[in-house]
Amino acid sequence: MLEAAGYDVRTAVDGVDGLNKLGQHSFDLIVTDIQMPRMDGFAMLGRLKTDDRYRNIPVIIVTTRADESDRKRGLELGADAYLVKGALNDDTLIECTRRLIG
Repeated sequence: MLEAAGYDVRTAVDGVDGLNKLGQHSFDLIVTDIQMPRMDGFAMLGRLKTDDRYRNIPVIIVTTRADESDRKRGLELGADAYLVKGALNDDTLIECTRRLIG
């Protein structure tokens, strides 16, 4: 969806891979799932928001986990948006991205 809207996208297989890629490139936005192997999205988000190098990068969580407690936890950890995949469409993600980074 983001590539189709003209954004340059890099992918990671999980939180560990994502953190490693952050050290190799500059990013304007991070989109993460919660359910990932090795390091889930909550743990990755916690690490991002406590690291001065990455704390100001906006984060969108895109997940199947629609429970209010998960949404609350993600936002409390510092996510800028929490989108549930079942209710997600192209416009929702693109609008959220534009709101956060233009």
